Amino acid sequence: MAAEQKERLLRFYRGGEGEETAIRLLDLAEAVMKTAKFRISPFLDPYGQEIAETICASYEGIQLDFDGGYAGAERQRAMLCHRDFAGTPDGFAIACVEAAWNGQFARLTHRDVLGAVMGLGIERELVGDILPASDTARIICDAKIADFIVSNLTMIGAVGVKTALSDLAAIPPREERTKEIRATVASLRLDSIVAAGFGISRSRAADDIAADKVKLNWQSAASASKTIKEGDVLSMRGRGRVEVTEVRGQTKKGRTVVVLNRFF
Repeated sequence: MAAEQKERLLRFYRGGEGEETAIRLLDLAEAVMKTAKFRISPFLDPYGQEIAETICASYEGIQLDFDGGYAGAERQRAMLCHRDFAGTPDGFAIACVEAAWNGQFARLTHRDVLGAVMGLGIERELVGDILPASDTARIICDAKIADFIVSNLTMIGAVGVKTALSDLAAIPPREERTKEIRATVASLRLDSIVAAGFGISRSRAADDIAADKVKLNWQSAASASKTIKEGDVLSMRGRGRVEVTEVRGQTKKGRTVVVLNRFF
């Protein structure tokens, strides 16, 4: 890649949430081109995956693939492989740790489990999806830290847990419940769409946006006045996400008709 093109990419992401990810992925891409081998990224959220696609599209010699350990994973690792690499990549180095507890006396959430894992000093980028159930949680992670988690994760909050390695192949494909929502909104402002999609008041939506509980296309929303368009994805902490599938015309009263798909 020409230096000017690389600088354009860096400039595009500079100052935003994607800057650090873009720098790391560019470094991986440059290493792939120099060695004619392959590199594996840390776990990426959907926005990070978009950055990987943008960067790799700028390199003619790089093939890109993703894996999160099971079908439908949200957080995935990217494999950047040189098209002339003669060997066979040895996988994405992903493992699964299962934590179990007595579900009769405690119910642990995704946040509880993630907090306990990060409390061990593990960086977020080394952890993929966390799949909690009533008395267990599967923790997708970098294979290099799986044994460390098994040895050291003995408590989640005040709840004692037992951990063991688990088979990735035993994880069923991700299934999400969805609900189509047809609504009319005063405008396509972010707070209006959040209110319609998550069934809350517009003032509550504005407060949650200000508290950084809402992400727009996997980035901090920052402002309630942002204009939303078809294809945008809104996610709210603890409440799932909403995709704007269609923006229709206006009603006689000047309100805009939108069709939303809410994922639970």
